[in-house]
Amino acid sequence: MARFYRYKLPPWCRQWLIIIERCVLPIACFQLVRTLFFPTTFDVFLLGILIGLYFAFHLEWI
Repeated sequence: MARFYRYKLPPWCRQWLIIIERCVLPIACFQLVRTLFFPTTFDVFLLGILIGLYFAFHLEWI
């Protein structure tokens, strides 16, 4: 199976990836503060997904 190259995507899709990549960290920080004050199962689950998504972008898996 070939490696995923974001530069082979259409320009509009690449632009969406860049926007999502830049927005994940502030949303994750807000979600962390929210989870610390109002911990629910959904908040913890959502924070885990956001942290995983941030590391996937950081390690260039996406």
